[in-house]
Amino acid sequence: MAGNTFGNIFILSTFGESHGAAIGGIIDGCPSGLIIDFEFIQNELNRRKPGQSKIVTQRKEGDEVEFLSGIFQGKTTGTPIGFVIRNENQKTTDYNHLVAAYRPSHADYTYDQKYGHRDYRGGGRSSARETATRVVAGAIAKLILKHHGISVWAYVSQVGEIKLNKHYSEVNPSIIEQNPVRCPDEQTAELMIDEIEKVRKEGDSIGGIITGIAQGVPAGLGEPVFDKLHADLGKAMLGINAVKGFEYGSGFDGTKMRGSVHNDIFLKNDNKGISTLTNKSGGIQGGISNGEDIYFNVAFKPVATIMQNQQSVNSEGNKIELLGKGRHDACVLPRAVPIVEAMTALVLVDHLLRNKTTKLNL
Repeated sequence: MAGNTFGNIFILSTFGESHGAAIGGIIDGCPSGLIIDFEFIQNELNRRKPGQSKIVTQRKEGDEVEFLSGIFQGKTTGTPIGFVIRNENQKTTDYNHLVAAYRPSHADYTYDQKYGHRDYRGGGRSSARETATRVVAGAIAKLILKHHGISVWAYVSQVGEIKLNKHYSEVNPSIIEQNPVRCPDEQTAELMIDEIEKVRKEGDSIGGIITGIAQGVPAGLGEPVFDKLHADLGKAMLGINAVKGFEYGSGFDGTKMRGSVHNDIFLKNDNKGISTLTNKSGGIQGGISNGEDIYFNVAFKPVATIMQNQQSVNSEGNKIELLGKGRHDACVLPRAVPIVEAMTALVLVDHLLRNKTTKLNL
């Protein structure tokens, strides 16, 4: 299986399946001398892990990361960082009925067509459980970004038809973690939670949008042809399970504007040097960061596993009826917020290291 590695200089390779012994990864290209905040990394994992509230899957996993290499006396050595997260709470029998069944909108059929053999337990390698490894690497990337004054954060801005009608600049990021849906507005969050609980009780699922922001990004990150910064961010987001769309800056709304309205006018700013009057470009022009805030939206589909009867076929092409079993999210958005942040951090660090030497100036 190819395609398990992300990045060019700061490189993450992941391994493992949802119901295997463990999942894990190897980070290569991390500069030496970085002080590792283990508590921070574990807290990032805790934000993603199952069972953290009543509106997410009740699978109970400690999700404790164990580092195997690349760190000595609390600092990175510059060698590959190996780590594992052991699986503790699998219920494999929940998936015995899926040995030959193709679940609607899952990877069962496509995996069979590509590999001819698949792990049907929890989706195997296609399970969103793999994203925990990205959060570990993303947390280390965040530690690097912090040294350069760069912050990355995200929040749930829409669940179904319930939308937070605030620009990201009006949002206080310090209150995102104050409710289980991770929406930085108390009233909107309550509506979202009620909607998710309603959908869950009906045995259904619901999608929505996560808004991501990177602030303090210097001008000059990104390669101007195939490795445009926004293209790499798009790939990073579209590689997250259940993601169906990505837009940055003005996004699709920009198609409704004229150039005279959409253009970001350059100004001489005494504090920042050159800046822009508006930021419809989303902090990126010509594939390269321009020093303004980077902001984007990531669209997530409804979770494919639902607790309702659905028609399908098995590997022989015979008609079957499936009823979802096991412990699943009715809405993946709350747990996906740290994943969006992690993938953003990985992209930014990779491009930051392209512009610098491989040794951090700490």
